[in-house]
Amino acid sequence: MKAGEKHYKCVNSKTGYAIYYHSLGRELSNEEVKAELEKIRARVAIQNGIYLETLYWEEMKQDAELTQ
Repeated sequence: MKAGEKHYKCVNSKTGYAIYYHSLGRELSNEEVKAELEKIRARVAIQNGIYLETLYWEEMKQDAELTQ
């Protein structure tokens, strides 16, 4: 993951699987982030033949590294 970006995954709520990943710059406002993610969610739903309302975004945390 690149520093200075927020990373998101688009999840199918019926399966629980992430089906798309996207990164956005931190300089975007909350409204701009929401608008961009909504556009992408619609495109992902159309491309995969999935009902739009079954998809949602989760922000991926930078500290999600595996520890052993």
